[in-house]
Amino acid sequence: MSRYLTRRLGQALLVVSGVVVLTFVVMRLVPGDPAVAFAGPKATPEELAAARRQFGLDDPIPVQLLNYVRDLLTGDWGVSLRTRQPVLDDLYVAFPASLELVGTALVIAVVVGIPVGVLAARYKAKFPDLGVRFGSMLAVSVPVFWLALALQTVFASNLGWFPIAGEYDSSLDTTSPLTLWTNITIVDALITGNWPIFTSTLQHLVLPALVVAAYPTGVIAQMTRAALIEESGQDHSKLERALGFGETSILTRFALRPALNPVLSLIALVFAYAIVNGFLVEAVFNWPGLGRYAAESIKSLDTPAIAGVTLLVALVYVLANLVVDILQGFVDPRARQR
Repeated sequence: MSRYLTRRLGQALLVVSGVVVLTFVVMRLVPGDPAVAFAGPKATPEELAAARRQFGLDDPIPVQLLNYVRDLLTGDWGVSLRTRQPVLDDLYVAFPASLELVGTALVIAVVVGIPVGVLAARYKAKFPDLGVRFGSMLAVSVPVFWLALALQTVFASNLGWFPIAGEYDSSLDTTSPLTLWTNITIVDALITGNWPIFTSTLQHLVLPALVVAAYPTGVIAQMTRAALIEESGQDHSKLERALGFGETSILTRFALRPALNPVLSLIALVFAYAIVNGFLVEAVFNWPGLGRYAAESIKSLDTPAIAGVTLLVALVYVLANLVVDILQGFVDPRARQR
């Protein structure tokens, strides 16, 4: 197990190193001069020169790369050209909101997708299986922005069952101010017992979380079904049938655990995908997360902020895969040989 963990950590470090270099190169290829964006279009030559020195733009490219890596390791991700705040501080505010949305969506996807996949595998080629396959295909293929607008129109605008946008009712900032601990609103409200904001956040979270959960639920259901059908044809499943176990018992007691290996890998993939996919959902529902921050940064050509968002998403993706690899090593010893 120790060799397996060392190998996976080494691979993760290689991927992160590649992302850092790629991010640096993209920052240098983006049109425009960061010094002009920071100092302003009416800046004097002296002010532009000072901005270039501040960002190290006059140094040779290898020196700039080394300085960039050093700054990242020491927590200096640069200064946003738009907000004039450290990028890491901006991400500390924006990322928890995205994590709140995507985390809720993944919980929905796992809780719904795995049981639905088991149901489809149990009744293979029958009506429940056909229904699950059609529903999962629809969930995977429907455009996320269309689904967001449809749910917002039907359940918020027409029926009024849920709020139309935002993270919670902003008037509660005056009547029930929230004490921040993690910057994740629903968690902080639960920790501090701020029930008005907790209830309001739950109501605001339902529609965007369902939209973000649609794609992961579909692919998790399909993968669970396929993995269980494959496992049910293995020799151990044939032996269990010979011993008198029913199909449901074989699937849930014996086949499900090894079948979860590809599902766990898929969850790591859809987690990173859901963060990026959630950018559109955040725009539709005015959710104050990475999506809104990235969109505003792109509009203003804020290269340090864009690079920060890119690097953060990549780090989350690598970390999610690393956690899944470790879990797979514990769940299935065969995974340690890969």
